[in-house]
Amino acid sequence: MSSKTVADTFLAEQGGKPSGNTALQRVILPRLGDPLDVRALYLEEDKSNRQRTRTLSRTAGQIPPQSEVSFATYFNAFPASYWRKWTSLSEVFLRLKLRGNCRVDIYRSKADGQQIHVVGDVVKTEGELEFALELAPFEDGGWYWFDITSEEDEVSLLEGGWHAGHEAPGKGSIAIGICTYNRPDDCVAALAAVGEDPAVFGAIDSIVVADQGNKHVKDAEGFDEAKAALGDKLRIEYQGNMGGSGGFARGVYEALTASQADHILLMDDDIVVEPDSILRLLAMSRYATDRMLVGGQMLNLQARSHLHSMGEVVDRWQFMWGAAPNVRYDHDFARRPLRRSARLHRRIDVDYNGWWMCMIPRSVAEEIGLPLPLFIKWDDAEYGLRAQAHGYPTASLPGAAIWHMPWSDKDDATDWQAYFHLRNRLVVAALHGPANPKGIIRSSLKATMKHLLCLEYSTVALQDMAIKDFMAGPDNLFELLPTALGKVREKRGTFPDGTILPTARQLPLPSMDPLHAASFLKVPVGKVNIAKTAFKALLHNFSKANPVHHERPQVNVPAQDARWFLLSRLDGATVSVADGRGVAYRKRDNKVFRKLLFTQLRNYWKLQREYPRLVEQYRKALPTLTSVESWQKIFKP
Repeated sequence: MSSKTVADTFLAEQGGKPSGNTALQRVILPRLGDPLDVRALYLEEDKSNRQRTRTLSRTAGQIPPQSEVSFATYFNAFPASYWRKWTSLSEVFLRLKLRGNCRVDIYRSKADGQQIHVVGDVVKTEGELEFALELAPFEDGGWYWFDITSEEDEVSLLEGGWHAGHEAPGKGSIAIGICTYNRPDDCVAALAAVGEDPAVFGAIDSIVVADQGNKHVKDAEGFDEAKAALGDKLRIEYQGNMGGSGGFARGVYEALTASQADHILLMDDDIVVEPDSILRLLAMSRYATDRMLVGGQMLNLQARSHLHSMGEVVDRWQFMWGAAPNVRYDHDFARRPLRRSARLHRRIDVDYNGWWMCMIPRSVAEEIGLPLPLFIKWDDAEYGLRAQAHGYPTASLPGAAIWHMPWSDKDDATDWQAYFHLRNRLVVAALHGPANPKGIIRSSLKATMKHLLCLEYSTVALQDMAIKDFMAGPDNLFELLPTALGKVREKRGTFPDGTILPTARQLPLPSMDPLHAASFLKVPVGKVNIAKTAFKALLHNFSKANPVHHERPQVNVPAQDARWFLLSRLDGATVSVADGRGVAYRKRDNKVFRKLLFTQLRNYWKLQREYPRLVEQYRKALPTLTSVESWQKIFKP
């Protein structure tokens, strides 16, 4: 019997074209050399197994004798509830090609994680199995998966996959847009991963890399090999630094004006991609009952068995993004496999998907336009909300994912990105949020007070810039696209907390003894204690600081301990940055505190008064801000 992989079959059936393929999700094996925790994303091996399953290729493996291997894993279980909700399919087919005596058992789960045995069969010597499985029981959640139990001899899984019973309409071609800024090695690795998989390569119409830095992708090691694999499908477009929104807008622009692709896939540069994820997004998009955006989830690049983000929504009152209801944050599959994690079996519905990996139907982009010129932050959320307003939902599909640096390792709420966080939040709220900004202002004022008490004066100064630039109206968004970052960095650098030192060793040793410092870390509990602590903190911050503590810090504060109830009681302290690569020497200044506080109070008062007028302006300007013609003036002046 031939041992062709599913990828080979994919291309052979279609003569190199993906249009006739019925595959929804291939069975994939871990890479050679993957550590045990990463293998848990692909296989769950019984502890009594004497040997591990051996990877023969990404789609084939060898199971040792007298072993039990479950494919109830993140990348190999089938997220049936998502296909039940979003597609026209009423059943799916599990197809396996096996060699060796074994038993195959299929299970499903309910939304509460309860497991149910569905069917089983025995393979003698060699065989191909096909199981027709209904999707009706998965209205609220649930997965399908299969287990293989070998007998006295080893068993070869030659290929496998979850399939539809009929071909999807259309060609199913993809235009990939990658935005990169001075990450040439990461970008080349992503290109190589896309080019090494024949099935993925066959589905690609074009790949456009928007190279916005001065360290170019073409100069990185391995680029020539990646370019050779991708051929004339790959194109590099050079442009100034316009942030993620400018880079992704270039990807959408080129897809609409220079390709015939049916789907547009936006991907970050600093990711590790599981290539089959691309085909899974494409399959769901093609079989969807109605047009929709389909995105991949985020795994943690620093702890690769951790699922960092399952799905996100926008709180319409405070107008802030966050985890969708019922998600499990940073779930570790190496510690808690899918079968033993009841919360992972409920379907998660989202408002948008991050643009680390998100697929947009071409016809949707043609209808609703390109991203807003926001530089970074909120561009993906806004696009999802805009699509939703036009009747096009978004799904974050389990089993389709990339590995990305987690945002828990960043200071983006307090560093230079704080400007874009607030300005763009206000822009998107004006377009898609409530008529009354009371919830936004209340949460923003609370954040302002926290930043001031944490001696993060540069953050509040950037928030001042953000509100004023928002209130200047939508006409300056394109003008600010290439210039805002420089102004923001310059402003931040005028404050002590905006200057990062390599290490606290460059400063004198802290003056406060460790036991005294530790006593400051006691968390106030209860409304009364919190109110008392906050009142004392305000009094302290209105008083003059001791200049001695501006020369010698009172304490060195680790990033995880940088809380308002600690820092608000100090006059000077170093605080580590989130990734541990430096410190900021924060210095309390009562004059700066007063000035920034009263400036922000005035800003929020003006924002409340002017908000209805601004909502009207931004909504009227949206078609122009997102049109192909407007972006063309930026890309090809």
